[in-house]
Amino acid sequence: MDDQALLLRELHDQHAPALLRFALRLTNDRQLAEDVVQETLFRAWQNPRVLQNSEQSPQSWLFTVARNLVIDDWRSARSRNEIGTDTLPERASADHTDAVLEAWLVSEAISGLSRPHREVLVHSFYGQKSIAELSELLDIPEGTVKSQLHYALRAVRLSLQEKGVTR
Repeated sequence: MDDQALLLRELHDQHAPALLRFALRLTNDRQLAEDVVQETLFRAWQNPRVLQNSEQSPQSWLFTVARNLVIDDWRSARSRNEIGTDTLPERASADHTDAVLEAWLVSEAISGLSRPHREVLVHSFYGQKSIAELSELLDIPEGTVKSQLHYALRAVRLSLQEKGVTR
């Protein structure tokens, strides 16, 4: 290990517990106090000459840096604008307004169809019936079912285009 790492380890071992107690008294927040100690030791690591050549002891330099970090945090916009709370805010829920509006528009378009076209479309899509089942249910040939389904879909598409829902 190099001299700088040894110095930092020594500073940590000697001063970290006292720095943590000091920061806890200033902040009343363990997480913030731990962050302050970590940042203080990081600054000591960045400036080893300040600790070695300083007229003041390393302990006083570390405590001064810790105090200044706490003061800076108090002055920050985050500190002034954040409000702590024990309850989480409401979670955003999905907005189903568009789906409801689209369903209403499709329902309106289907209600404008002739009775035979509406029956074929509703039984096919909502009843999940096949062409053969529709032919048997409505007592019409399969070709007629296909034709009515084609024209029903075309009329619904045209109605929705007129309302600006689709292109």
